[in-house]
Amino acid sequence: MATSIRAAAERIVVFSLAAVFIAQQITHLELLLYPLGGLAFLAIALSLPRLKGIAKWLATGFMGGGVLLMLLQKADVRLWFESAAINATLVTLFVFAPLFGIPVRLPAYVASLRRFYERSVRSKTVMFTGTQLLTQIMGAFINVGSISVVYHLAFVKPHSGGVARLLASAMNRGFGGAIMWSPYFAAMALVTSALSLGWSSILPYVLGLSLISVAASVLVNLRELGREEQRDEVSAEPVSAEHAGTSESHTRAPFPPGLAAYLILAIASVLLLENLVELPMVLITCIGAVLIPLLWCWAKGSMATYRQGIGNHVSVTLPALQKEITLFLAAGFFSGSIRSTGFGTYIPELLEKLPVPIWLAFSIMTILLIMLTSWVGLHPIVPVTILATGIDPASVGISSVYFAVLLLGSWGSSNPISPASAVNHLLAGLQNKTVIEMARPNYAYAFWMASALVLYLALWRVLI
Repeated sequence: MATSIRAAAERIVVFSLAAVFIAQQITHLELLLYPLGGLAFLAIALSLPRLKGIAKWLATGFMGGGVLLMLLQKADVRLWFESAAINATLVTLFVFAPLFGIPVRLPAYVASLRRFYERSVRSKTVMFTGTQLLTQIMGAFINVGSISVVYHLAFVKPHSGGVARLLASAMNRGFGGAIMWSPYFAAMALVTSALSLGWSSILPYVLGLSLISVAASVLVNLRELGREEQRDEVSAEPVSAEHAGTSESHTRAPFPPGLAAYLILAIASVLLLENLVELPMVLITCIGAVLIPLLWCWAKGSMATYRQGIGNHVSVTLPALQKEITLFLAAGFFSGSIRSTGFGTYIPELLEKLPVPIWLAFSIMTILLIMLTSWVGLHPIVPVTILATGIDPASVGISSVYFAVLLLGSWGSSNPISPASAVNHLLAGLQNKTVIEMARPNYAYAFWMASALVLYLALWRVLI
């Protein structure tokens, strides 16, 4: 009984926090900062005792470190509440963005995807690349839920251990690619809000980077894919001329056109709204998340699926995100306390002493910081929040758009190697392996993506 009351209280606080944040964004009332920060503190206080493992230690450490820094600086009350509310943007996104995934789960679309996978995908290289692309597209809309969907599509037929490992890596990297460009992810909301950017202003650059991630992934595993192709050729049974035509006619199944139309509509609507209304990106995402799935399910006569999706989001999805919500709010408070120390002015001074251009030194430092901390188990939200809110891009010789691509690219590239990644934990459970076993095959990929990111940004800075 007490547990259910606490869970209900947590949901009420989270919904209230999102409502106050939206009201603040629309009205720009300074006074709303205090109830917003107060709700953030209350959400942390309610959830922290129920956290377990590394999440509890991290959240506790962030809060303790933040309080200590605030006390040492004798920060005023406003700064406390302002720091607590730094990641209220992400909580609001958690409340609304998962609604975009409701139509994607329509039974007709899932069945069509299964037929498409079963009949159209033959080559292991095509399967590997297609799995990564499909995860990237689906992940952009249904977040971690995309892993379960794509996993059951990719494993509609049994695979050898080598192929199973490759497909797991493809899903892992595909999800990282979605982090780079999806407007419905916490990464994009954090970076665009902190740097006051519109999604459309960085979309061409992050889309290009996400395609580079697919190419890098294939190149890293090209030799292994070649071996699997050779095994297929050796074990393949010859098809008689009598059945060749029939076999060919049944091997191709079209990608579900209804699903493709919905995905295109969801992206196009965000771009359109961004250019039509003067609202922050997170509010545009919330508006789209409420209206587009509702209208689509109504047009398809699938309101029962929509109502079920809403109920599942409130009772299952949102409570399951409580750990992330608490961790992100605590990380925001900690980053706010660090920002108040003025560390952002020290970084350029230190980097100027290095024998390389300051923009290059800062880019390499950022990539290494995010990737190495992710590798040891720290969520990228922590270094990204600290850097995005504490560093003035102009002070290190880069533009805000450049900085956004640098942060998103580093976050997306580091996700596959993080033992704290939700994707690694989910795949580990599905394949009965440890998270380290899931992350290890992606180490080489992360190294080459880090190199590609530096080169991509350097060429872009010279040519544009």
